[in-house]
Amino acid sequence: MNFFQKFLTMCHCVMKRIKAAGEISGFINPTGIVGALILFVLVFFSFRWSSEPDFIATSYNESENISGQRIVATLIEVVDVLLKKPGGYLSNDVLPPSVCLDNIPSWEFGVLVQVRDLSKALRESFSRSQSQSSEDPDLSFAEPRFNVDHLSWAVPWPESEYAEGQEFLISYMERLNGKRSPAAEFFPRADNLRYWLVTVETRLGSVSQRLSSSVGKHRIAGLPDTDIETSSENVRRHVRTPWLLIDNVFYEARGTAWALVHFLRAVNVDFGDILEKKRARASLQQIIYELESSLQIVNAPIILNGSGYGMFANHSLVMASYISRANAALIDLRELLSQG
Repeated sequence: MNFFQKFLTMCHCVMKRIKAAGEISGFINPTGIVGALILFVLVFFSFRWSSEPDFIATSYNESENISGQRIVATLIEVVDVLLKKPGGYLSNDVLPPSVCLDNIPSWEFGVLVQVRDLSKALRESFSRSQSQSSEDPDLSFAEPRFNVDHLSWAVPWPESEYAEGQEFLISYMERLNGKRSPAAEFFPRADNLRYWLVTVETRLGSVSQRLSSSVGKHRIAGLPDTDIETSSENVRRHVRTPWLLIDNVFYEARGTAWALVHFLRAVNVDFGDILEKKRARASLQQIIYELESSLQIVNAPIILNGSGYGMFANHSLVMASYISRANAALIDLRELLSQG
């Protein structure tokens, strides 16, 4: 008997006892008790499903030493967590309690963006020897599946599309391991890794800016050369994340960091020779450390949004600090990979 069945059995027993007591006393309304129990169940699962997943304990066997296996296996496992964590995939749910939750759906979107970027890099770069070579058939089918609208609650269903994309990734990995024909290829070259890291750098930069906007700030808008004489007061614009979206941005950033920790750990294995040759392993480990540090447990019931130097914490600014340091180390890593 699983946890859900045990919980329902317990509720049934409690209802029977309360009903019996109500029949004796004549003061207890069974309808009110049922409503209270339903509310209790919804609240219980709201808290249960709002927990962020732990890091994945990978089952990868490093003794096999097949290039690309760790990255593909990690991508498969991350998609598996996205679909099978407590509550399953919540972003497109339209019924309570899922429809009332927004933190974990935001977390899911952060993870999903990284899944999309890595699957795109696998299709366009990692699996191709040069720009004129053909795409891998499994990856060419997998990548579009992950780009289905994550909020769609009707056809196409994101859950089924993402699961199909996962199946194509499994097929690619089996061919990579030589278990099926034709054999798949993976090219752990520095230029291929830089291709993906450019996208990661862009994502982290955007996330950092959105986190920093929790307190509001002035940003200088870009101007054409002909307007260079315009005063700075005319080109500044005030940027501030809406109050109701602060926690959404925060949890999207945590989903981004969670996924990247796993992917970069896999890169540390599959691109180990390149990293050693370029003396870039320390930079990669620094990125992983900063991202792991950003995922510390939040010891507060809500995401606080105090001013930068105010009395109360600002969780978004703390998260932005870790993300910015990771992005700075990422820039250093790309520069090391570009050197001969």
